[in-house]
Amino acid sequence: MSFQIERGLFKYDFIDYHAVLCLRVDADAKEVRKRYLKIARRLHPDSCGAANDDEKRLASQLLSKLVNPAYETLSQEKNRAEHTAVLAQIGKRLAQDSSSVELTTENARQLAATPNYDSAYKNAISQVAKIQYKTLGQALEAIAQISELNLVYLMRSAGQSLKASSATNATSASSSNTTVGNNSLPPQPKEDPVFAGYLRRAQELIVKNQLSQARVELQDALKMKPNSSECHSLIGVVYMKQNQIKMAKIHFDRALQLNPKDQTALEGKTKIDKFLKKTSPGAGKKSTVSEKVASKSAKSESGGLFGGLFGGKKK
Repeated sequence: MSFQIERGLFKYDFIDYHAVLCLRVDADAKEVRKRYLKIARRLHPDSCGAANDDEKRLASQLLSKLVNPAYETLSQEKNRAEHTAVLAQIGKRLAQDSSSVELTTENARQLAATPNYDSAYKNAISQVAKIQYKTLGQALEAIAQISELNLVYLMRSAGQSLKASSATNATSASSSNTTVGNNSLPPQPKEDPVFAGYLRRAQELIVKNQLSQARVELQDALKMKPNSSECHSLIGVVYMKQNQIKMAKIHFDRALQLNPKDQTALEGKTKIDKFLKKTSPGAGKKSTVSEKVASKSAKSESGGLFGGLFGGKKK
């Protein structure tokens, strides 16, 4: 299997080994080794937790064709220094012609605009590192995203800001933009594909009633974007279907704090309040009693409380 990535630094005929290992471009030898060992444990045949033979093969190929070559280059002082020098030159060259640079992820666009880009860059890399090889099918997408972050950081480090055309793609060039300093950036950038993948898989799992797996996907998504109202409302749905009303209410409330118009959270909050009020045994009883009764009532609905939204008969 050949792995082809055509975004970020890869687009310029450069193998971004830092992106393969999800490392900052200024990472030292100790950081390189620590990160490599963590990835190798995840992908090695003897320790890989892949669910089937196809995943095991993919893990082995990612390790041998991408991860090992990256480590071999970055673990050696001389090679790492040469690699880093080339990175710096690419950053300077592209900074002089930033109009040719195309960014496709939300994180890269935000990094292009934020004043404190150094801190934002380190934080973004650390967040993606948590999930880079957790879902093997999304590994290349994560590498491409990291490479875009590396590209933006190198250009910013070269003392250049990105022009409007570098912060948007061709399909959105005609849309209205928001001005940040002297740069024009799209007010609603494209969704982060890695994050979107978590939400998509979670929704599919909810439809299949595979709730534990859906919750794992959403918990990983929340690690990337803890302030996503959509993610909070979806995990609220999962908790509701699992009859964990208290946890569902917490996430619906949080979703509505972030986005008062979140329709899923509004429906969930309304139904929970309705059930709790209807089945409340009185002020003298413990609230957990009413929650249990509410859960039982919710479970009796077709497809659960959210059967109409995620499988089951729509009303």
